[in-house]
Order: sequence, then structure tokens, then C-alpha cells
Amino acid sequence: MSGPTDGTTERDRRDVIVTAARELAEEEGWTGISGRRLADRAEVDVGDLYRHFVDQEAVLAAVAVRGFADLAAALTAAHADNEVPERAWEVMASAYLDFAYANPAAYDAMLTLTPDLALGADGVPAAPRAVFAALRAALTPLAAGRDPDTLAEVGWSLLHGVVMLTRGGRLRPEGQDERETMIAERLLRWP
Repeated sequence: MSGPTDGTTERDRRDVIVTAARELAEEEGWTGISGRRLADRAEVDVGDLYRHFVDQEAVLAAVAVRGFADLAAALTAAHADNEVPERAWEVMASAYLDFAYANPAAYDAMLTLTPDLALGADGVPAAPRAVFAALRAALTPLAAGRDPDTLAEVGWSLLHGVVMLTRGGRLRPEGQDERETMIAERLLRWP
């Protein structure tokens, strides 16, 4: 099969498909995405779609990896903008939560729909590892003798838990600001 003839590269087409999948999912959720609808949205033939991605799970994984890259970029930018090193975790936690709430379908792809992207699994792409590294770097100054990796896992777990419980309507809306403040400013500090 030949490559694109309109000046786009194979990588460009793949990126267009991933972008279209993420947009559709953010608009309508993951369950409503079919190969035909995705191909139409990406303005590619269905055959071209399946030449780039063997199935919808492969598309979902690509959206997840891009989501992790976007989250890593948001965390890196938040860290770079932070002028008070003691507030690194607070700034990172806020950036994480902002990303998660603004991109619910991408977040689901990243952390609930792609179990193969677990940090302990072999061959995990660089993007999920970069998110973990950013969270770890922000929490390391708070470690005070505790294992920084475990502390980062706990911090990530707290953030993920509050996102999922909030999105699921399981937590009191009026307590949202206080919960986020506790996670960012107090919960992980020692002693």
C-alpha cells in the first residue's frame, strides 16, 4: 500500500486520527465512537484508519499516550512558572486537577481504559513515566525520610481519587476547594 499523496506524512495522518478520536470522545464519550465516525471526523478512509490502528483499542492507547504527554507538558509548565520551590507540590496538584477536569475523556483513556500503561508494566511509553517523574520531583522535598517513589504514588492516587469521585458525583460539591487545599498543602507534609 502506498503512503499519502497529498503532502502529509504517515505520522501526520496518525496524529489527525488521534486528535479526531480525542475530540469525538470529549464531545460524546468513548462508547459512541465507531470506525466509520472516526474516519469521517479525521477525513480519512476507513481503510486508512485501520492501516494506522489495528483496532479501536489501539486508537484509545494512542489518545492515552498523547494525553499523558499533554499532562506532562502542563506539569512542566506549572513547575517552570512556580517561583516558590516550597509550593511545587501545590502547583503540580493544581495543574493536574485542572487538566483532569478539562479533559475527562482523555483522562479516562489515560487512567481507566488502558491498563497496559501501568507504570510497573514493561514497555510503558515515556509520557506516563514523565508524569510520574514530575509528580515525584514535586514531592521529593516533602519526603522527609520517606521513599519518594511511594510518596509520588500516594500523591497521584489522591489526585486520581478526588478526580474520579468528584466526576462521579460522589463528593459534596461545597467541599471541593477544601479537599484540593488539603491534598495540595497539608496531607502529604511530614509531620
